[in-house]
Amino acid sequence: MKIEVLGSGCHKCTELEKRTREAVKKAGVDATVEHIYDVSKIIEMGIMSTPALVIDGEVKVSGRIPDVNEIIGWLKE
Repeated sequence: MKIEVLGSGCHKCTELEKRTREAVKKAGVDATVEHIYDVSKIIEMGIMSTPALVIDGEVKVSGRIPDVNEIIGWLKE
């Protein structure tokens, strides 16, 4: 599973990355988590509001920080 956290590195973006890594650990899934900071790449992906979370190419959330349990739910879909 490929997970991408998109954001410039602001507090909200780093918090989303932290929660995502925690969710991966709690869910026990095999996943790689990558943080994408490049604004042009983020825009290319169609994201206009950060932070955003993309799992296996599908945007799960943009513009807010979901809680760990919500992320776990997406990981188990």
